[in-house]
Amino acid sequence: MPPTFDALLARARGLTADGRRAVLGIAGGPGSGKTTLAEHLVRALNAQDPARAAHVPMDGFHLADAELDRLGRRDRKGAPDTFDAAGYAALLRRLREDTDEVVYAPGFERVLEQPIAGAVPVPPAARLVVTEGNYLLLQEGSWARVRPCLDEVWYCEIAEDERIRRLVARHEEFGKDPEAALAWVLGTDQRNADLTATTRDRADLLVTADALPAPRAVRDLGAAGHERA
Repeated sequence: MPPTFDALLARARGLTADGRRAVLGIAGGPGSGKTTLAEHLVRALNAQDPARAAHVPMDGFHLADAELDRLGRRDRKGAPDTFDAAGYAALLRRLREDTDEVVYAPGFERVLEQPIAGAVPVPPAARLVVTEGNYLLLQEGSWARVRPCLDEVWYCEIAEDERIRRLVARHEEFGKDPEAALAWVLGTDQRNADLTATTRDRADLLVTADALPAPRAVRDLGAAGHERA
């Protein structure tokens, strides 16, 4: 039986039981719910203990469009070779080892579709860093350096039709017309999803959409200060 959100929350909390900082990875294909799960976990943990957890997305390591144009890869944006995988792995190592000062991670601006340097502060108080992205379990090239930096990796998956529906809606929200959005989802996004799916069996835990609480439940959690799904 897939774990509930409360079970996931307890498991995430347990990663820091010895007092050291831990890094939890959440993998899965585009539109599978990785970011939603990461945000829910971090919000729930910080509702009970402010600054206990931080969310550092892999998307901050997208190469800028200017560099993708130079490399001739912009039409494949989101593929493994359109990220700075070595830089991402280096940041994860620093997050594990450098716990005495604020570490700044890059973010990703969805409207601009560009990485933003120094946008995500991880304070020394953060005991759990939650990072999410498609390729955390990939073993090719510099991506192989990522998994050793993670205490656990969970894999998110949802029904394929729902994943595609979410992705199309996301692309439309950020400026693509419906026809272009669907073409991108069934082309570039689908190739990336198929590749990510080959890494599923390397995950420590499989998470389905049923584990995510409704948005109201998360708001209530923050107000009440105790677990509620």
